[in-house]
Amino acid sequence: MARNEETTPLPPSPRESLSSLRARSGPDLFLVVCRCFSVVTALTAILCIAVNLLSAIQSFKNGSDVFDGIFRCYAVIIAVIVVVAETEWGFIIKYWKVLEYWVGRGMLQIFVAVMTRAFPDYSSKQKQLVILENVASYLLLGCGVVYVVLGILCIGCLKRAQQKKKTTRVQAIKDLEELEQRREELEQSLVADRS
Repeated sequence: MARNEETTPLPPSPRESLSSLRARSGPDLFLVVCRCFSVVTALTAILCIAVNLLSAIQSFKNGSDVFDGIFRCYAVIIAVIVVVAETEWGFIIKYWKVLEYWVGRGMLQIFVAVMTRAFPDYSSKQKQLVILENVASYLLLGCGVVYVVLGILCIGCLKRAQQKKKTTRVQAIKDLEELEQRREELEQSLVADRS
């Protein structure tokens, strides 16, 4: 009675599985695009900070419109929050959960854009500042609208899931490297004991 033995493939060695995991753990294009958009948004918010600071200084220097200066100071503070939210710093996200969601982040950016655009001074000597205010506010408004639309389409949830998967993969690679190193140490000690 001849038995038809099936050969089962041997599991890959730890080195082979480690190298295949490293090959698959290249940069995720989706996360790279999200990071680039986040950098653009942060730079635009920094531009809004600069414009609002210049406007506040101008308002306080002239002494003509103190309320506009105070309004600009609030715009600076909220724009700093936008910049910090774009870094996705765990401390900020922990206490302001609304900034974790793209719709909330986009609404905050739109609010800062509107504050930057409000109360334009159309005097001829500050025409460059008004142009800079318009550019900064419309850029941040565009970023905010994109965040709101993509947040409604649940792209933010997809990004968080991809980040979690990447973190898990990186941790698995580190664990495999540690196991491989430990295995080699044990093999060397076993060889030393036999000699």
